Amino acid sequence: MKVLRQLLLLPLLAALAFAEDNSVEFTGVPRCGASFTEANKAFQIDLNSNANCIWHIQRSENQTIRLIFSYFKFNPSSSCETESIKVYDGPSSNSPLLGQVCNNTDAVPVFQSSSNSLTFLITTNSVAFARNFFVSYYFFSPETTINNCGGSLTGPNGTFTSPNYPAAYPEFTYCVWHIQTTKDSKISLEFQDFFLELDQKCQFDFLAVYDGLTTHNGLIGKACGVSRPTFESSSNVMTVVLSTDYANSYRGFSARYTSILPTPPEPDTSLTCSSDNMTIVLSKAYLDSLGYNETHLQLNDPSCRPVTTDQVIFSFPLNSCGTTKKDEDQSITYTNIVTISESGNIITRKKVVQIIAKCIMEKNSTLEVIYVTENNIIQNTTSVGRYDVSMSFYDSGSFSTPVLESPYYVDLNQTLFAQVSLHSSDPNLLVFIDTCTASPQSDFGSVTYDLIRSGCNKDDTVVTYPPLEHYGRFRFNAFRFLRRAPSVYLQCDILICDSEDTNSRCTKGCVSRQKRDISSYTWKTKAVIGPIRLKRDRRAAAHQESLARTDAEETPDPQRYSFYTLSLVVLISNVIIVVAMVLKYHIKCLSGSGYQKIQSSY
Repeated sequence: MKVLRQLLLLPLLAALAFAEDNSVEFTGVPRCGASFTEANKAFQIDLNSNANCIWHIQRSENQTIRLIFSYFKFNPSSSCETESIKVYDGPSSNSPLLGQVCNNTDAVPVFQSSSNSLTFLITTNSVAFARNFFVSYYFFSPETTINNCGGSLTGPNGTFTSPNYPAAYPEFTYCVWHIQTTKDSKISLEFQDFFLELDQKCQFDFLAVYDGLTTHNGLIGKACGVSRPTFESSSNVMTVVLSTDYANSYRGFSARYTSILPTPPEPDTSLTCSSDNMTIVLSKAYLDSLGYNETHLQLNDPSCRPVTTDQVIFSFPLNSCGTTKKDEDQSITYTNIVTISESGNIITRKKVVQIIAKCIMEKNSTLEVIYVTENNIIQNTTSVGRYDVSMSFYDSGSFSTPVLESPYYVDLNQTLFAQVSLHSSDPNLLVFIDTCTASPQSDFGSVTYDLIRSGCNKDDTVVTYPPLEHYGRFRFNAFRFLRRAPSVYLQCDILICDSEDTNSRCTKGCVSRQKRDISSYTWKTKAVIGPIRLKRDRRAAAHQESLARTDAEETPDPQRYSFYTLSLVVLISNVIIVVAMVLKYHIKCLSGSGYQKIQSSY
């Protein structure tokens, strides 16, 4: 029914608006400039190019004038220097300037005189364009105020209404509400009910909403009629203005504002864990969003300071900077905390933020966990890493010089020394070689041969060394089946345990298959090394290469051979031709002397 009633009222409101719009088209009012002495008036001004018009408003009563330009349209290409409305606080354009209205004015301009006279001047440039202005004014006494009209509203949310709501609002109402909520929030303004005088341009009764505490700029929007508009500020302050004229009052509005808290920034942090190091990276933008910088950060050990570039980076060994270590079920967790807070202040209004970084070394992976606690809100991210484990051959049982050549050429039954190394700064970790398998292929997909299985030596030549901190060592003789395979690779299963756990798998040594192993270890990985090849294979390969080179030197080049043959044929041909020519010449000479005529003496 309410909607139906409003729909039925629309034609009536439109007719009233049209009637009022026509009523302001005065007869006899000069098109360019005028003097008014009425207590109130609303009128439309239409101007074209090169206008320079002055309007004077003055009465004998000792009252104040409120002048409102509820609609204005200048030449769109104009500037304040070429087109403007200038309002003067007094009877002439020589009076003090109250303000100026231009094409780029972002407000509904309202001016208030300090006495009973006011003057405004409109100038336009030479561009042919139809300028339109709707102006209204009224005299009033400043000491006469309307109850429940305007004021300051604070707090996270609240309500307010037009004067006399739900009854009709008074004429010549001008109310200003300033709304301010908590810092870093925004304001959402909604209307449960809204009914002002209907007008397409909202020239008569209107509501104007501003983004900020001033009414001179920052207009978010203007509303009238029976719609239910919504507005949102860009900051924590908003200004709402209600302006009405002398006719056609309605029930007004009921409004509610709420503060919109910003979405908490995502913790722009990252954590990288290696077997001996922890690296925590924080972005400066994230710290800025919390109101902090790198000077407000500290680890468990405050003496460990970050490196600052375009990011803030903490990088430190796992056993330093106050990092705590906790043994759990088949895992070890290293934890450090970055605390972000103000220092040196007795009180603070900023949140204390803690970034908890955890490197969790589990059986088959390293889990990196970093999360932020802020007023009991936890946000976390995870990623996966690994221990840094390597395996190498050494030239002797001192394990001082690693073998760097690959392939590694050895003699049959030569003793080989292998070492697995854990690269970690945690001294309380132990390396244990659980299983080592040999295979002629690097993918270990074909036949394999066990050197070590479940900590037990399976080859007669294998000797394992006692665990030594971060190293696992063993030796063995070059394999007999190297006679049948050109290369051999080793793959070892490596266990890493906490040395303080006396019941860990690393301390049990050889465990037979019949005995079920229920002891723990922290982490497991595989290490591969190879290939290993026999030296005689290298000598054979070198000999074959030498033979091939010799054969290549002894084998004539077919192209070069063809060239030599052709040259020889050409040479022989030339010799034959020369000999033939010489013989022919000699025979010719002999024939000439036989036929020579003898001269007679008579």
